[in-house]
Amino acid sequence: MEKKTFAAVAGLVAGTLFAATRGRERVALSRAKHPGPGGHVRMAKRIAGQIPYYAHVDACFFRADACDVATAARRRAGFERLAALYAERFPQTLALTAETRPGLSDLQFTGRYRVPFPFAQTVREHLPVGAFMARSDGAWLTDLDGNRFIDLTGSYGVNLFGNDFYKATMREALDVAEPLGGVLGSYHPVVADNVRRLRDLSRLDEVSFHMSGTEAVMQAVRLARYHTGKKRLVRFAGAYHGWWGDVQPGIGNPVPADHTLTLADQSERTLAVLATRKDIACVLVNPLQALHPNAGAPSDSQLVDSARHAGADLPAYIAWLRRLADTCRANGIVLIMDEVFMGFRLAPGSVARAWGIDADMIVWGKTLGGGLPIGVLTGRAALMKRWRDDRPVDICFARGTFNAHPYVMAATDAFLRRLDTPEVATLYDGMAERWDRRAAHLNARLAVAGVPVTVANLATVWTLLYTRPSRYNWMLQYYLRAEGLALSWVGTGRLIFSLDVDDALFDRIVERVVAAGRAMLADGWWDGPAATNKQLKRQALRESLGARLRGG
Repeated sequence: MEKKTFAAVAGLVAGTLFAATRGRERVALSRAKHPGPGGHVRMAKRIAGQIPYYAHVDACFFRADACDVATAARRRAGFERLAALYAERFPQTLALTAETRPGLSDLQFTGRYRVPFPFAQTVREHLPVGAFMARSDGAWLTDLDGNRFIDLTGSYGVNLFGNDFYKATMREALDVAEPLGGVLGSYHPVVADNVRRLRDLSRLDEVSFHMSGTEAVMQAVRLARYHTGKKRLVRFAGAYHGWWGDVQPGIGNPVPADHTLTLADQSERTLAVLATRKDIACVLVNPLQALHPNAGAPSDSQLVDSARHAGADLPAYIAWLRRLADTCRANGIVLIMDEVFMGFRLAPGSVARAWGIDADMIVWGKTLGGGLPIGVLTGRAALMKRWRDDRPVDICFARGTFNAHPYVMAATDAFLRRLDTPEVATLYDGMAERWDRRAAHLNARLAVAGVPVTVANLATVWTLLYTRPSRYNWMLQYYLRAEGLALSWVGTGRLIFSLDVDDALFDRIVERVVAAGRAMLADGWWDGPAATNKQLKRQALRESLGARLRGG
């Protein structure tokens, strides 16, 4: 009887201690998350599911901030003038866009999310944006109507060295790969040169080729889980690693990712969690987060006020990443640097190596393909292995039909060989200082002109910020397009410059940005009633609650 009693007491004590330990772990994890929606992805997803659709139309479109009648009239006149200009200047481009939209779901999505959704209906009807371009010449794009734009889209990060550079690498790839053609399974000889160069650039043992950055990140996570035997991955609040579920666990993913932890950047509590938990397979880092830690990629569709913030404190961010790498290594966690976007953009190779971060895996994509689709994973040999010597049937399978496609490999080889040329070396020489100086120059010009806009940048990746509280900042993208500047669908949240933009062309960009800001200022979009950003957020919240109560 005494033995049974002792066993029961021991079991109760053990259970209590286990529960207490789990409780402490849960509290530590909760404190390590960013306090905003970006750190609590399930909550963000639930909130998103409760926000009803409503639209600002007619007079309400111009008076969402309760401005006076005169200001609304100036806004309406400016909007109608822009709409007339677009219709006159872009007829063929807009016509083909309208014809194609019903059959192209991607175009429907981007067209719907250029601006905050309450304003989108009126904007789509009266101020549509063309989706087609006919040709490029250096840093210039030409649409179907012959209008020339300076390219600030960066082709989602692919265009680092300029459009003409990638035309040359793709032409070379056609010549080099043509004798073999589209033969798959066997490798074109340029693969050997790519492997050698990528091993040198990454200072890692092995290379795996894929057809997109998303796909390469997927393989990195699969291998980390395979070799550690652990399920969980850690990402940081706001960081983008592709569109698949485990790395996009909140809004945008229809099914919650149960094995993903979203923690805060540059947080001591995050390091404490990583140092103690035993169920984490890997940590994903996107260096672009240096520009906006704990915040997602800026998009004009999110501009309900002027609270968007960005700004890179590189020394602090790099110092924290080095501590992160040490913590991961001490606890057997695989550190994956996702350089799909930033690889080669800050240095002629790996951002991790340039910053002195000892990563276990580095993922590349975008510009590395020389203008063609690519994803590349480089890693330590022990992590890249897809089988176990002692369990030969236990494999981690990963193959894709078009992996190491001859034409892609030839374009990649052309890209990598050009990194060694004096011409490319010149583009990298003093790059960070040059682009910081340009950002400062634009900020000074905007200040002199009285335009309530500034720019924050990480070298050639820029975000426009707004210094006066307003619900209409998203209108600036339409004034910029009217001035002949090509932007991607996220608007002023992401301007991506190519390194072939010289000082003379940059001066033209400055003039156009300032002119667009002055025009928007004159049309009254920044002249609403005095309000704080918090008050503007509350206005939008009241609108949403009102729509919900009306059954929206």
